[in-house]
Amino acid sequence: MTRDYSQFFSSPPGTQKPSLSPLQALGWQPHFAQQVSTEEMAAAPPVRITAVHRSALHAAGGGFETTLPPRPDATVGDWLMLDRAQPQNSRLLQRASLIRRRAPGTGRQDQLIAANIDTGFAVTSCNQDFNTARLERYLALMLEAQITPVIVLTKADLADDPQGYVQAARAISDRAEVVALDARGSGVQAALAPWCKPGRTVAFLGSSGVGKSTLANALLGTRSIATQEIREDDAKGRHTTTRRELHMAPNGCLILDTPGMRELQLTGAADGISSLFANITDRAAGCRFSNCRHDSEPGCAVLQAVAQGEIEQAQLDRWRKLMAEDAFNSASLAERRARGKAFGKMVRGAMKIKDKRR
Repeated sequence: MTRDYSQFFSSPPGTQKPSLSPLQALGWQPHFAQQVSTEEMAAAPPVRITAVHRSALHAAGGGFETTLPPRPDATVGDWLMLDRAQPQNSRLLQRASLIRRRAPGTGRQDQLIAANIDTGFAVTSCNQDFNTARLERYLALMLEAQITPVIVLTKADLADDPQGYVQAARAISDRAEVVALDARGSGVQAALAPWCKPGRTVAFLGSSGVGKSTLANALLGTRSIATQEIREDDAKGRHTTTRRELHMAPNGCLILDTPGMRELQLTGAADGISSLFANITDRAAGCRFSNCRHDSEPGCAVLQAVAQGEIEQAQLDRWRKLMAEDAFNSASLAERRARGKAFGKMVRGAMKIKDKRR
């Protein structure tokens, strides 16, 4: 199904549209153009997935929109070369970035959150929601995907000491800018302008109730995305956004509002974790053993730094937790079964030896 897509590019009266081609306005970049030939462009036009529904994918191309069958290997923000005759066979282009997590529940499947994001805003509030360990997870996720990370602190106008939250956020990593603002105020567009440019794609990530949808509405200049108040007793929010969907701001920036994530388990993010905890990674290069776990090994440069007060023990504990979690979630089911069988074999062998000694 196709229909006119001009509404996606519409701007309020008096707003000057960005001088980009329809594809560039959707985020088309040289990274994607290099993957297709002129012949393929003519036969199978590129489309970008703008929304994911249970029964279909909504996509937009150069001046049109279409609906595609759902597929597990694609997510919002992806680019496909549209096969009009057999849409299910549309070719998925190599991504410039991918945000993913381990799917909630007892399984170990990956859940694709969004693709081809340029900047990720890790949103939290200047209240009880502020959590260093959670922010570290979001930053590791974005650094692994090579997405520009920005920490956005909302409700700064309501905090007794907003600067204390800013300092705590800046202490997490020098790889992420920190912006404190009032999500309902008039300064949101100016505060986020360095990253919200025509043809660029930004995503708001964070817990429910921190103001992600409010920020998106501020950039869109509308109230098209529903919002809800938080519970005042514990500053926790309720799920309002139920699906991931791209919206275009009047200035041509593409905005992704995401549902709040109660559980964010990392998978395949070892490089992002190492980059986030660069002080630990750099120190580890001086350890006596290359496979040092920084636990109790002799000659551990990291433990020496902890003893000297150069690395906080709490930070090292969080690093250990994230690395162990990522390693477990990243291992395939076959690898985990193999390790389980090897451990069982070792235990049975030890029991046989014990029985012979009796």
